[in-house]
Amino acid sequence: MTATPLYCAEPARLDTARRLSERFLLPLAKQRPSDGYWLELNGERLELLTTGKHGAVFAEFVEGAARHRREQGGGRGQPVAKAVGLKGAKDLPYVVDATAGLGRDSFVLASLGCRVTLVERSPVAAALLADALERALRDEATRDIAARMSLVHANSRDWLASLEDAQRPDVVFVDPMFPDTDKKSAAAKKDMQAFQHVIGDDMDSAELLAAAIAAAKVRVVVKRPRLGAPIAGVKPSAVLDGKSTRFDLYVIKALASG
Repeated sequence: MTATPLYCAEPARLDTARRLSERFLLPLAKQRPSDGYWLELNGERLELLTTGKHGAVFAEFVEGAARHRREQGGGRGQPVAKAVGLKGAKDLPYVVDATAGLGRDSFVLASLGCRVTLVERSPVAAALLADALERALRDEATRDIAARMSLVHANSRDWLASLEDAQRPDVVFVDPMFPDTDKKSAAAKKDMQAFQHVIGDDMDSAELLAAAIAAAKVRVVVKRPRLGAPIAGVKPSAVLDGKSTRFDLYVIKALASG
């Protein structure tokens, strides 16, 4: 897959664009591309754009849905919080989000007090996350939450395998991107379709699950569409069903004794 170019539309932010370009190996475009997909840094944020098909895709932790979830989300009763084991927990787990994407679940867990490492192999997604984290650190309402989030641009399988024992997380969270075969859902989420097109599908989910189970101290949580097939290989220890999604839980103690 060819590298996605980065175009700076705000001359005053050229230094920021250069930093992003260097950190994530994104070619810096001198002018706005006329076709394909590209990242564009404007005065407000970094966005993934294409010609005419959909609106901008960006990561957001301060406003919009992130703000609503932060203020009205339902605390530790939220499905993702239950799946990770926050309900009734005295000590909050350290979580690695091994497929960070746009960081929405990571942000929820960090807003509930967890320390979260977001691991993302796609340079496009990683750059969008870096931009969102920088903005969240500047905003008074989200500064403390963003401070609990750290971003690693790496292949999760290799990164998890490289951890020393003292660095291992309590929980590894995995939300793999699979080819979308549901036409209605794909039409309703054109922006996410574009994101998926640029990021690519996670066709190595079974290997990632094995690496996650080897690294996690307490459990691995895999988020899936409610009717989607589980990841091939190890059978989940338990399943938490939701309205549109479910969480397959791989509890390390149960797997070890099984």
